[in-house]
Amino acid sequence: MEGKPLGVAVVGLGYWGPNLVRNFYASDQWSVRYIVDQDTARLERVVRLYPAIAGSTSIDAALADPAVDAVALATPPRTHYALAVRAIDAGKHVLVEKPLAESSRDAEDLCERARRAGVRLMADHTFLYTGAVEKLQELRASGELGKIYYIDSTRVNLGLFQESNVVWDLAPHDISMANYVLDEVPRSVALHLGTCVHASVPDVAFLTMWYPSGCLAHVHLSWLSPVKVRRTMVSGSLKMAVWDDVEPTEKIYIYDKGVILDPTSSTLQQQMVSYRLGDLHVPLVDNREALVKLVADFARAIRAGTPTRSDGEFGAGVVRVIEAALRSAQRQGSKVDV
Repeated sequence: MEGKPLGVAVVGLGYWGPNLVRNFYASDQWSVRYIVDQDTARLERVVRLYPAIAGSTSIDAALADPAVDAVALATPPRTHYALAVRAIDAGKHVLVEKPLAESSRDAEDLCERARRAGVRLMADHTFLYTGAVEKLQELRASGELGKIYYIDSTRVNLGLFQESNVVWDLAPHDISMANYVLDEVPRSVALHLGTCVHASVPDVAFLTMWYPSGCLAHVHLSWLSPVKVRRTMVSGSLKMAVWDDVEPTEKIYIYDKGVILDPTSSTLQQQMVSYRLGDLHVPLVDNREALVKLVADFARAIRAGTPTRSDGEFGAGVVRVIEAALRSAQRQGSKVDV
């Protein structure tokens, strides 16, 4: 495979699949061999854009073709496990749209199957490849923010309602981001759910995560907001950072703000000597499309055998957090171990 593009089949052409096709097609590391969708209207629309790519309503031909090195799955979450098993069993490397699976048992089984088959398994947690999240991770790792006290994240908009619930739909973004930035996974979680529109489909969620380092993370998710908000604040002992993903250009703001304490005093009032009000810095971030970097990382992992930023184990960790959170919701939001 060295020196020539890797063959890939993209399965699922709903919302996300066409973005994968576009980025794989534009990469000199990849050759898109098949696009697959059971919906013939969707399939025909994408085939018109890429007439040189074979279109099919079945994954069978792609799995049987030795020119296909990898399969990218952008199908509904309930199909991820079964399709990924078929691809792994066919000896294909697999990229799976988030979440990796709908249970930790299935996610861990996919990781084990991939290990046994000697193929790369990657979860498509695209936000980890955005310049803003890369900058937050860099700020934490370099120590510029100091000790991370807490993370507060809001991801709300009006719709789109999915067949599962708002947690499976939106939480993978914020959980994966927090895990990547902090380089750890939560020890325990608590979740409160709201079912406003349909009694069986939670559409509002408040998730809290406790990390081994002492960091506390809170995530607000909703399909029922009049405005679209994609905002994350990271509070550190030295500096604080805000990521506003809706902002078109200046994505990250770094605030040199904090509280100066007198450790020799016994009471909080005595200790709180002053507030530190320093400069506001807006750093440059890598503004390339995240999927450009993701498909390049996938190719590098296949060729060199290196782990990807969001490999199967990382994706399985996100699924474990969601499972634990849903257990918490069943117990009226009590704190549970992951």
